[in-house]
Amino acid sequence: MRYRFLLSVLLFLLAGCGGTAVSTPTPVPTAVAIIPPASQPTKTQTAVPTDTATAAPPPMVTAVATLTAVATLTPIPTDEPTATATATAAPTDAPAPTLPPATEAATSPPPAVPPPSGGVSQPPYQPSACSDKYPCNDDAAGWEARIQVPAGFTVQYFARVAGSPTSITWNPAGTHLFVAVQEGTIYQVDPGGGVATFTGGFNTPTGIAFQPGTNNLYVASRARNENVGGESKISIVNQGQIIGGLPCCYTFMHAANGIAFGPDGYGYVGVGGRADHGEVLDGSGAQDTLRPFEASILRFSPDGGVVEVYARGFRNPYDIAWDGSGQLWATDNAPDYGPPEELHRVIPGGEHGYPWYDCDVCFSPPPEINVIPPTYSFIPHASPTGVTAYLGSQFPGYTNNLFVTLWSAFPGAQKVVRLGARTGGGMSNFATGFAAPIDVTVGPAGSLYVADWATGIIFKISYTG
Repeated sequence: MRYRFLLSVLLFLLAGCGGTAVSTPTPVPTAVAIIPPASQPTKTQTAVPTDTATAAPPPMVTAVATLTAVATLTPIPTDEPTATATATAAPTDAPAPTLPPATEAATSPPPAVPPPSGGVSQPPYQPSACSDKYPCNDDAAGWEARIQVPAGFTVQYFARVAGSPTSITWNPAGTHLFVAVQEGTIYQVDPGGGVATFTGGFNTPTGIAFQPGTNNLYVASRARNENVGGESKISIVNQGQIIGGLPCCYTFMHAANGIAFGPDGYGYVGVGGRADHGEVLDGSGAQDTLRPFEASILRFSPDGGVVEVYARGFRNPYDIAWDGSGQLWATDNAPDYGPPEELHRVIPGGEHGYPWYDCDVCFSPPPEINVIPPTYSFIPHASPTGVTAYLGSQFPGYTNNLFVTLWSAFPGAQKVVRLGARTGGGMSNFATGFAAPIDVTVGPAGSLYVADWATGIIFKISYTG
């Protein structure tokens, strides 16, 4: 990541985004769109105190799950995940906002047509009063005109939050979109785009997900934010930490990140590696010994009492998602020397690459290891982050397709791509023109929501025919 960070600073300066490049970017100002670094962010953040009008999470519980690798993995059912859960009462110490009925009314699905094979092009940069490349952050019309989508789709500037979004998810009732920001706050956004603080005080939350059928919001965040010897954890809002001691924190994204609940009712989380390509971080270049839960997709019981490795070999799986066939997918950021970035169809018990790469200073796999290649590849330094499977009915011909955000400012990224599930082919540009799209999810009526890390804007993409 050190080499990639130098590239990041260089690209930032060349981009001329109307600000001074610094190693630790500050929250995006109200009227200035800031280009992200050229690859993964390399930040150290202090948690933001909770808004005084809302309840902060109570102190973390002292009983933490013992992290012990489980050799036998429970088979994962192939049934489609149940996404239409009934909301239950929130915990008694949780914030109690008024939840209005969802206004994104479901409509009859349009006639089924195949999705486009070519996609859309990246729009040229255009100066504004705030930037030499982008509209001002509060210029809804300017951003709606900038984002390009296929014919038949429309883009809405849905909402904007304070800070840099890292993860978004809908509650099971479909009444609010929840947005975690790097600075430590989690917001809730109503169907009209109104933003309110839900809770805060987290240290760099990078993954949030509701347990289906409940109001239990799970959060992956930092516990000890140190480059060497750091720790990350998983907590439940208003209940506390349930899993601690997870590997962290080679760079901003290398920690416990995206969370997704599987068809079996268990939680799954991607945990990054503690180095660029498995080396000891002492300058020797020697190969390190991987920790039991490092560079893996973990499977855990909802109470955190069971934690086991589901699959290994992911350098930095920033986000994970289940498709309609019960298949788990993971984005993965490649090493700093610049090989293609990856999206993996996760194979239970499989080895998916890390720490074995093909470069002058990399390490070769032992002869008994069968490395599973990625299902899709992206341009080097694209930084694939968010991933979701389209299980709605609003988009004609897109059922079970995957959407992936390419976060970085390298040419060829800054967009959302569509991919045909399971096939390894059929990739196209679905939405372009963002500054730094970091996560994507599907709303209750089938619209696609995209969070932009650099501007704090949440975009809504709908099919209108």
